Amino acid sequence: MSELTLHDLSKKMAKLDFAMLTTTTSSGNLTSRPMSNNGDVEYDGDSYFFAYEQSRKIAEIRADSAVGLTYTGAVGMLGGSPLFVGVEGSATLITDKATFKDHWTKDLDRYFPEGIDTPGVVMIRVTAKTIRYWDGSDDGQISL
Repeated sequence: MSELTLHDLSKKMAKLDFAMLTTTTSSGNLTSRPMSNNGDVEYDGDSYFFAYEQSRKIAEIRADSAVGLTYTGAVGMLGGSPLFVGVEGSATLITDKATFKDHWTKDLDRYFPEGIDTPGVVMIRVTAKTIRYWDGSDDGQISL
């Protein structure tokens, strides 16, 4: 079992962009969907995603802020094992456009054509409580 620091894990996560965001439905079931960090992956325990306020995932977060994230990397160096990261955390919804700017990239214009001024855009911040990671024979847990 490894004892990576959050900083060490962040370096390993540098190329991981997509995550599966898991929320709880109104009927109590779990549901997941892919979300992109849009290159905003200097990981400090918080992950940021953009969505439309009227989407089902936003309604689910409003009802229950407990969420999960899973990241999977490509095959490691020399054909080694990929990096897997599982995050248990809580989601907060942010509507402040000044905060949007800190996490916005031009790639998001594909989904939000008016940029940060797109009507109904909201940012999801997932604050990690527990992070579990696996990288071949290297595995561990970080509690925040």
